Amino acid sequence: MKLKISTIQLIVLAAFFLVPCLLHAQPGFGDDTDDVPIDGGLSLLVAAGVGYGANKIKQRRKKQTEGIQ
Repeated sequence: MKLKISTIQLIVLAAFFLVPCLLHAQPGFGDDTDDVPIDGGLSLLVAAGVGYGANKIKQRRKKQTEGIQ
């Protein structure tokens, strides 16, 4: 089996491996100020997502058991 790689695929592959080497996180503050953690409403969104997922799983299982009977 012969492998053909087009120019676009080669550029995308090179970017996939080379771009992360160029990215760096933002440095912290130079003074005594503490950085703020990401938690404003993120924990509420995660809880809502877990609840939504649990509800969907419950509905899917209910639908499957109804189909078996």
